[in-house]
Amino acid sequence: MKKVLKVVTNKYFIVSLAFVLWTLFFDQNDWFSLQQRQKELNGVKDNIKYLNTEITRMNTERTNLLTNAQKLEQYARENYRMKHEGEDVYVVEEAPENTTSAAQ
Repeated sequence: MKKVLKVVTNKYFIVSLAFVLWTLFFDQNDWFSLQQRQKELNGVKDNIKYLNTEITRMNTERTNLLTNAQKLEQYARENYRMKHEGEDVYVVEEAPENTTSAAQ
């Protein structure tokens, strides 16, 4: 018991404990802030992965549009509603899924 009391009352132990508590809870870079920043970093890394896959997909789509005339025509018809002469274009839009007024 005296050994434990002697260690606990040691000035180096008290200063070390105060330093650890200060850095864990009260410092600008405390443990909780570091955890939050780590979550933000993981989110940004996931966003970077998503954007890189989108860039790859868009580059392949662009290459297909520049090299394949059929893909270019399909893209123009679907996205810009272009048509050949004498054709009619009908646009069918889906109804919204959440129709609470119609159900009542």
